[in-house]
Amino acid sequence: MQRRYRIRRMQTAAESGDPIWQLIGKREPPEPAERSRLLRCGEIAAYEMVPWGSNYTFLAALADEQGEPRALAIYKPRQGEAPLWDFPDGTLYRREYAAYLVSQWFGWDFIPETVIRDGPYGVGTVQAYVEAEDDSHYFNLRASHKLDLQRLSIFDIIANNADRKAGHLFKGVDGKVYGIDHGLTFHAQPKLRTVIWDFVGEPMPEPLLAQLAACLGDAAAVAALRAQLAPLLSHGEVERFFARAERVLAVRAFPGFNPGRHHNIPWGFT
Repeated sequence: MQRRYRIRRMQTAAESGDPIWQLIGKREPPEPAERSRLLRCGEIAAYEMVPWGSNYTFLAALADEQGEPRALAIYKPRQGEAPLWDFPDGTLYRREYAAYLVSQWFGWDFIPETVIRDGPYGVGTVQAYVEAEDDSHYFNLRASHKLDLQRLSIFDIIANNADRKAGHLFKGVDGKVYGIDHGLTFHAQPKLRTVIWDFVGEPMPEPLLAQLAACLGDAAAVAALRAQLAPLLSHGEVERFFARAERVLAVRAFPGFNPGRHHNIPWGFT
């Protein structure tokens, strides 16, 4: 508890007193390559706490070499993670990054670019901020974005996502559907908790299965991903991840509720 109290006391907006949004103002957003560079090494020039969620999360302004704020990001420090009974302490930020790496490996570009780096409260993830359409969440996307939701559902099954709430996916103002908040993933034991139960028993889309099969069939790509995941997850968690992916290819249909588990939908599902 002392760790969380310290962050609460130190939490601050920009030293200038300007809100984060005003610091960025009407500037043109950086190009993708510049945004990636800012995520990796841009100064976190200002930050303010996002006032919801179980863990400490900050909206941050990333500045260029001239000290000019150029982009917004979400910063989640390791020391702001609330202890959990079923996930090892201090590992959620690594799971966030692992989820991003896996989504990229599948060719499913729905998680905003994410890096691990140092920040005002130590090491954590810094993720590109994506502006969402007004009132955009799972319940408003069900009728119009079936394939996107199926892709997210398959990812959650393979990543063993224990926290797919309705607000953890949304449509950006750029028209893409995004998924965020992947700290509770990759546990070795079955943990799937999600609001996406629309497709129970349906066959999974063949194009998505073909992408998955191509990834798992490339020995060099599998070895490369294993090397990336090794410092982030336990050996058992990595092995179970690949086992779940192989099982999805074997079954090829969306699963139903797990009768052996008490919770199949995340707490506070919105």
